Amino acid sequence: MRRALLAITGLAASTTVMVVLKGAPGTNGVAQDLPAELPPVVPAPAGPTPAGGDATAAPSPTGTAASPRPARTATRPPSGRPGATTRTPSAPRTTTKPPPASTTRTVTGPVVENEYGNVQVQITLSGTRIVDVVALELPEGTAQSDQRSEQVDGRYSGSSGLVVQQQSADVDTVSGATATSNSYKRSLQAAIDRAN
Repeated sequence: MRRALLAITGLAASTTVMVVLKGAPGTNGVAQDLPAELPPVVPAPAGPTPAGGDATAAPSPTGTAASPRPARTATRPPSGRPGATTRTPSAPRTTTKPPPASTTRTVTGPVVENEYGNVQVQITLSGTRIVDVVALELPEGTAQSDQRSEQVDGRYSGSSGLVVQQQSADVDTVSGATATSNSYKRSLQAAIDRAN
């Protein structure tokens, strides 16, 4: 029983001594690493507190209580030479050029009229290549006009339509929708001409 009591007392005493020595400024030769974003901690002055003063730690600018740990100081620079400073290496410089700015642009053709209605086409280019075609206006109003317009739009428009595949307005006429096809191709050709 006596041994157990002595062991516990010795353990408590050695732990207290370690905590006191570890927290005392200047007793540890190794600098303590603190996060860079925290402001430095200034120890409170020793001695009695002013009349009416509070003995507790004053709040720091971040709104939290100041830490009782002293400001970090190193008694010897890591290099081992007195007065030497340690430089943190900067990120390696790269010599690669940034990717060129996107050259994607849209060009709209004129409105072309036919006996069924108006047709207007817009193309999207990446550099000089046509990547998408959209019919902004197609004849509608009757079931036949709607059907013809859907056939022409389905065949020519989109990023996988005939215009993108052919890269020109020289595409086959949609059977049964000759007037709408021709108006589409005229508006398309004018957009391609404006793009060049």
